[in-house]
Amino acid sequence: MIYIITRTSISNAYPIFAQQVYENPREATGRIVCANCHLANKPVDIEVPQAVLPDTVFEAVVRIPYDMQLKQVLANGKRGALNVGAVLILPEGFELAPPDRISPEMKEKIGNLSFQNYRPDKKNILVIGPAGTGGRGQIYPDGSKSNNTVYNATAPGIVSKIIRKEKGGYEITIADASDGRQVVDIIPPGPELLVSEGESIKIDQPLTSNPNVGGFGQGDAEIVLSRSITYPRPFVLLGFCYLAQIFLVLKKKQFEKVQLSEMNF
Repeated sequence: MIYIITRTSISNAYPIFAQQVYENPREATGRIVCANCHLANKPVDIEVPQAVLPDTVFEAVVRIPYDMQLKQVLANGKRGALNVGAVLILPEGFELAPPDRISPEMKEKIGNLSFQNYRPDKKNILVIGPAGTGGRGQIYPDGSKSNNTVYNATAPGIVSKIIRKEKGGYEITIADASDGRQVVDIIPPGPELLVSEGESIKIDQPLTSNPNVGGFGQGDAEIVLSRSITYPRPFVLLGFCYLAQIFLVLKKKQFEKVQLSEMNF
C-alpha cells in the first residue's frame, strides 16, 4: 500500500458538484469533468516522485498560481475570496497516509487544507479543499448558467427597458424593431451591466461583463511503483563475486606454498 501526505484530522472539503453527478471525475478521453463547468483555462503543475516503494509516505505537490487579492462573484452576487483546490487522481492502491505516519514537517506544509475521498470506495481519488478547482464555475451540471459568467442578448433589437431588481440583477427588455416583439433577458446578481436603454444590440451581444476570475487546469505526472525485492539482487551478486575473488586468492596462496615446499624438499 502507498500513502501520500495528509493532515492530522481529515475533514470534509467544500462539496463539489462533480461528486454529486459523476461517478468518476476522469472521462474516457482523460479530461477531468471539472472542465465541463469551469470554462476558463488556468495553469497548474503537479510534482510527484519518479518512483516510490511499497508502504511508504511521499509528497504529491499541486501548484496552482493565482493572485490572492482577487475577489470572485459569490452566489448572492457579492464579492468574496477565491476558493482554490484540486482533485487528485492517484493509481489504484494509493491513498491518504494515516495521521501517525505524518512527520511534523509535513503537517506544517499542509496547513489548513482539508481532504476527503471522492467516493467512499475510491480512496485513490482525493478532493483537496476548500474547493475542487480555481473559483466558481460558469455552468452548473444541469446546463444552466451561474452568475459567474457573461450574459448575452437572446434576440436583436432595441433595449427598451432595464429594471434593476430589488435583490440584485436586472430584467432587460429587448424590442424587435421590425415586428415589435419583445424579449426579456434575466440577469442574476453579480455581472456588471454593459448596455443602456435605447441602445441597439445584436443577437449574442454581451449584455454584461464577464466577472469570472478563476478557471480550470489539468496536469499529469507518472509514478513508478518499485519492488523492494529487486534492489538486493545486484548487491547479492556483487557479494558472490567478492567471495569468489577471495577464494581464488586463498587458493593461489595455498598453491604457492605447496610449490615452495616441493622445491625445498
